Amino acid sequence: MENYIVSARKYRPNTFATVVGQASITNTLKNAIKNDHIAQAFLFCGPRGVGKTTCARILAKTINCTNVTENYEACDKCPSCLSFNNSSSFNIYELDAASNNSVDDIRSLVDQVRIPPQDGKYKVYIIDEVHMLSASAFNAFLKTLEEPPAYAKFILATTEKHKIIPTILSRCQIFDFKRIKIEDIAHHLAYVADKENIEADKDALHIVAQKADGALRDALSIFDQLVSFAGQHLTYQAVIENLNVLDYDYYFKITDFLLQNDISGSLLLLNDVIEKGFDGQHFIIGLGEHLRNILVCKDVATVNLLEIGENLKERYKDQSAGCPVPFLLKSLDIINQSDLNYKISNNKRLSIEIMLMQLCSILNGQNQVESTKSQPIILPKQTPKPVIETIKPAGNKAETNTQPVNKNQPQKVSSANMSGMQFGSLSIKSITENNKKPLVESLVEEPSAVSESDEKYAMSQAKFDDLWAECLLIIKENSPSLYVTLSRNKAVLNGKNIDLKLDNKLQEDHLKSRKQEILDFIRIKTGIPFLQIETEVCINEIVNDMAYTDKEKFKKMVEKNPDLQKLKDELNLEIEF
Repeated sequence: MENYIVSARKYRPNTFATVVGQASITNTLKNAIKNDHIAQAFLFCGPRGVGKTTCARILAKTINCTNVTENYEACDKCPSCLSFNNSSSFNIYELDAASNNSVDDIRSLVDQVRIPPQDGKYKVYIIDEVHMLSASAFNAFLKTLEEPPAYAKFILATTEKHKIIPTILSRCQIFDFKRIKIEDIAHHLAYVADKENIEADKDALHIVAQKADGALRDALSIFDQLVSFAGQHLTYQAVIENLNVLDYDYYFKITDFLLQNDISGSLLLLNDVIEKGFDGQHFIIGLGEHLRNILVCKDVATVNLLEIGENLKERYKDQSAGCPVPFLLKSLDIINQSDLNYKISNNKRLSIEIMLMQLCSILNGQNQVESTKSQPIILPKQTPKPVIETIKPAGNKAETNTQPVNKNQPQKVSSANMSGMQFGSLSIKSITENNKKPLVESLVEEPSAVSESDEKYAMSQAKFDDLWAECLLIIKENSPSLYVTLSRNKAVLNGKNIDLKLDNKLQEDHLKSRKQEILDFIRIKTGIPFLQIETEVCINEIVNDMAYTDKEKFKKMVEKNPDLQKLKDELNLEIEF
């Protein structure tokens, strides 16, 4: 029986031109050979299966070739190239750092470096998975890596560059290999299939390329597995069956159900998917990717972002024509939240069904309430002219209260309701708890629209004192600290101003945070729209005598209660001041 060679080895690139998806790196290496600017050490880093070791071997083979071509490729005819192809070259050494990671292994390598090549120009050392070397081995390797003999070249390869110490990185030319594009992998798979006389659908090869996640070696391994399963004809159906990939048709069908608001149809389709053994989160991710592709198809400029076959691309374009952009954006947001909450859900199937029901409800407006929760409600500003009664110096208290005629405006606050002072649609209690300034609409006329000398706005100090006391009672229940601040000194009604004396600057700052709410309350109750609060900081003697330091506080306490000093002395206590 003939020995079988896997495709990843059989079709491994042996020249720079055949390397897939790393054109920038191969061009740089070829120019270095052309200009004879070959570095003493290279570091190839990147994900698995993208060509790091392959490029290291091609570079080692090319710099030792005695008959380099015009394109600066190895000739594959000279003794050096033939010995390399037969794995019998004495100038190229490959070391696996995962199994040779000790100081003794590096010392042995250093001893070999001292011996010049017997045939050829360079001795090349390829160290794979170099991040597996121990810290001591790295340190033992530093001097040789920095000042090697002219004939010695080192090529290090790793998938985890962050694990390599900075002193090693600074001594190497670093090349970052990228993930190979899906299109490049699909083209290479088509080339391999043609060489192996295998008929393969383009859509099938695209599925393989997507499953490989940017690694060409993984793609070739999957390709060999599928050939063993399906034989010489590789179809799309055979690929999705063997790789356990959910067919695109499911996503196209369920999108149609979402657009038709067909909840029952989408739930039945989900049941079919689950019965075929597919994981729920796999379905959520696939649906999100499908709707994302539809969104990409909405703009001609972004169609090239689709990494799928041409046939599927046309289907996406057709379906995108009937999908509104707001629907797609809202759907992607719901799917993203469902994906985040899936792992913590105890009833995972129910969470997917809820997601589908929400998606089906987007276009018929059933989720309108949910969509408006995150947006602020902006009320139109109204400035109605209130009918204000003349305030008489005597009479029933209820008759002195004013009330706007407009029914759309908030009614005056009753002193019987002490649970919260209403300002617009909010209360002092809610304002204090949330520490937010409410959005109060204009309940009375603007000051500029009212004559300040109008007699109907006259009010006696006695009536104002009663109103101010009512305000303080409500404040006391909801904000005791503000109540203390306002009750220390009497508020005086002085024309259009309310004069208020405060003890210190802190009290003034405290009042500022609630000043507008108090003004709104007073203006509504009095019917005087242009009232303003004027504050004056007046420090009195009581404040000056207050103790501020810990030592002064203790002295004050002892003056009020001399037993504290006795207690301190009897217990031999020490107080830190």
